[in-house]
Amino acid sequence: MDKGEVAESEVVERTEGQLPANWMLQHPKYQELMSLDVSDSAQVYAAFLVYLDLTEVRRWSEVTSRGSGELQLVLLEGREREGQRAQVILPLPAHRALSHRWVRSLFREERGESGAAAMLLCAVASDSSLVYQRFCPGLLTPDPPVGIEDQGRRQHRKRRLR
Repeated sequence: MDKGEVAESEVVERTEGQLPANWMLQHPKYQELMSLDVSDSAQVYAAFLVYLDLTEVRRWSEVTSRGSGELQLVLLEGREREGQRAQVILPLPAHRALSHRWVRSLFREERGESGAAAMLLCAVASDSSLVYQRFCPGLLTPDPPVGIEDQGRRQHRKRRLR
């Protein structure tokens, strides 16, 4: 066998080992997420990407999914390490706008009137990059920085605009 024949056999093996173009649609977890009665397909897709990241990259255990019909969301729940408390993860497409009122209603919906302790929000960008942010109930407006005095400039701008 010469080098040309070896190269051809390697190409054939790689081609046969590749996943089909629609592998995601055939994945059992994606099919499970699609059956959760959530009409926002972008949110289902985001949930699937976060699921893959948590299970395959970050090695979380016991990652499960559930749908919220009222909020039209897919929520994931899993443990970062064995024996730790389960965490709730909210995967959302990055283009989706959030309001403070909506986040508060989400916490109330999640754990009743007492509210959930914390939740991970995972923003999924259009290029499939993921950004995790921990949300806690009782979001507060931060105090203004100490030592900054720009009141004069604001008043001056207001006068010029009138």
